[in-house]
Amino acid sequence: GKAVMHDPFSMRPFFGYNFGDYLRHWLDMGKKLKRPPSIFMVNWFRRGESGGLLWPGFGDNIRVIQWILARSDGSVPASGRPVGWVPTREELDLLDTEGCDDIQELLSSPTEFWKEEVEEMRNYFSQQVGTSLPKEMWDQLNNLEKKD
Repeated sequence: GKAVMHDPFSMRPFFGYNFGDYLRHWLDMGKKLKRPPSIFMVNWFRRGESGGLLWPGFGDNIRVIQWILARSDGSVPASGRPVGWVPTREELDLLDTEGCDDIQELLSSPTEFWKEEVEEMRNYFSQQVGTSLPKEMWDQLNNLEKKD
């Protein structure tokens, strides 16, 4: 099932100012940084077709953190996907993933899922942020929609 939250940690209602302005602030801040940080999305709770969690468990989280650090310093490549860069099976083999039977599904980015997600994000942005949403956010969403 679908389980992407558009409001992580349910913080949206607690912003005391315009959410579009908040996003604009961080986009502008990113342009000022000489070396902006890498940003990664991790879904530890993605479920497979059987309904079980795909990630083997909490004790294996360091494997992803190791990959993130290596990716950030440019020492490992990644596989391009519609939503960004994903570790390859070979890279995670270096991190000993023999016990992770669902690794292929875990590293996939289902096109149909992300097409539906684009529509949900459009609705969320329109309803929750409106005209103050920075153009860069709409551009990113449009680019995601074009990718397969």
